Amino acid sequence: MKKVFAIFAIAGLIATASCGNKTTEETVEETVVVEETPVVEEAPAVDTAAVAVDTTAVQ
Repeated sequence: MKKVFAIFAIAGLIATASCGNKTTEETVEETVVVEETPVVEEAPAVDTAAVAVDTTAVQ
């Protein structure tokens, strides 16, 4: 009976020893910088020779 207990004790020691010294790898976080180009909205061409029209005038 003592031998069985010793075998279980040794098996337990081996199992716990195999889980103990794990080296952890440090994860390197990469930051991705996204540069957004601003959208340039161009104003429509304005005809400077055009005459202003009153749309509320009654004919």
